[in-house]
Amino acid sequence: MNKRFSEKVALVTGATSGIGRETALQFAREGARVVLSGRREPQGRAVVSEIEAAGGEALFVRTDVTDADSVRRLVDATVARFGRLDCAFNNAGIGGDTMRPTADHSQENWDNVIATNLTGVWLSMKFEIAAMLQCGGGSIVNNSSGYGLVGSGIGHAPYAAAKHGVIGLTKSAAIDYATQRIRVNAVCPGWTHSEMVDPALVAMPEAFTAILKNEVPMQRIAAAVEIARAVLWLCSGGGWRRGGAVDLCSANIRSGTN
Repeated sequence: MNKRFSEKVALVTGATSGIGRETALQFAREGARVVLSGRREPQGRAVVSEIEAAGGEALFVRTDVTDADSVRRLVDATVARFGRLDCAFNNAGIGGDTMRPTADHSQENWDNVIATNLTGVWLSMKFEIAAMLQCGGGSIVNNSSGYGLVGSGIGHAPYAAAKHGVIGLTKSAAIDYATQRIRVNAVCPGWTHSEMVDPALVAMPEAFTAILKNEVPMQRIAAAVEIARAVLWLCSGGGWRRGGAVDLCSANIRSGTN
């Protein structure tokens, strides 16, 4: 059976859990050779083992997306192992210290969130684009958030600011590289089951009941595989004419809060 990503090489940052892990697995199932990155080596190698056990090819590279040299090594390792880079999903991110009003966040928290969630995406794109230009093009999907489209009223100002920035970065890069056959898009998941979200669901069930009622028309938390499928579609031939698009996965955030 023909697979959508046969002979393609896909890179996924933040691939040790949640949306990133599921996206790496989906790429592998669709025939891609997959490079995973993250800070947690045991978890990353476990995903590689899962892919290889199913007959796929994968490589884990421990990476800090806030460090330019680390990201450069990641992309260099990708090209050295597989010879090219066709698709990238820039997913690495942190929630940071939350549940406090905008002016009450520390500068340390602000800097950490912006460095990972925004600068990390830019650094990843910087080196991914260089590799893709050598291959005649490619597709990049950046993970923003529903809070990249609307304001967050629950104490996530640094996170929302970074994710808004990802959208601006995505749209700008899409224009810059459209004629060079590199497509750049973003997904904006709402609340999605992950290691970041699930502990909060358990710790604050009443708060999340209110969030579901006020913000989520579908009245449920999304599954990581739903986001992964959107990413693969944007990277596939089906999304070849889309660039600078922002896809709100799972209709998870009401538009009236912006």
